[in-house]
Amino acid sequence: MLRSMYAGISGMKGFQTKLDVVGNNISNVNTSGFKKGRATFQDLLSQTTTGASGPTDNRGGVNPSQVGLGSQLGSIDDIHTQGSSQTTDNPLDLQLEGDGMFVLDTPDGRAYTRAGNFYLDSEGNMVNSDGYYLVGSDENSPLNIPEDATSISIEKDGTVTYVDGEGDVQDDQQIGIAIFSNPEGLEKDGGSLYLESNNSGAPDLVEPESEGAATIVSRALEMSNVDLAEEFTEMITAQRGFQANTRIITTSDEILQELVNLKR
Repeated sequence: MLRSMYAGISGMKGFQTKLDVVGNNISNVNTSGFKKGRATFQDLLSQTTTGASGPTDNRGGVNPSQVGLGSQLGSIDDIHTQGSSQTTDNPLDLQLEGDGMFVLDTPDGRAYTRAGNFYLDSEGNMVNSDGYYLVGSDENSPLNIPEDATSISIEKDGTVTYVDGEGDVQDDQQIGIAIFSNPEGLEKDGGSLYLESNNSGAPDLVEPESEGAATIVSRALEMSNVDLAEEFTEMITAQRGFQANTRIITTSDEILQELVNLKR
């Protein structure tokens, strides 16, 4: 069989995966805290037909002759650039400007997120939309705001401030931020959550605005960093790349048919 046919198959598989990544990006264009993905490719092993030789006294060197055998998926990266800001005027909507993630206590352990839409449960605990507790800078959870509290505000350094039922100002709680040496190494776990992996590094829980951590902006949310213009361009690239590889396969098939038709 022709090597070009198998090269075309490998190219089709790669561009199909690229299209899957682009489709996921577009579907999450309005997801708070979402970080877009990017597919990269590598060439497969090349078959050497003639090896290289060095120059001699009476002859120059000769380069190797190799035939490539197709492409393969190199990586699917998460691009952790800053997303755009959306003002909501909700004091419990929090945006991170800079590096770091909110820390959540889940039944399966700690999880991390850039989605800052938080709520109060029936006991006044700060939770996300799935009911996971928001962790403070002292590694304790949950952060609690009493039912009779008024004038709730969250400062840039994560300090939770409110006026209690007796009219006293309370500011003894602070939101924590997790810093990773390699945030691209985190594993997506659904629900806008990330989990620590072997290559993300251990989380360092710090106070906002310290040690290079993000600043918290209240009454706003960080939106997805997906650029629709870029994604549609990548979609066209994936479509045309897939189409070109199908042409390789059909052309190879026509050549094989001509070979078969030599014997009639």
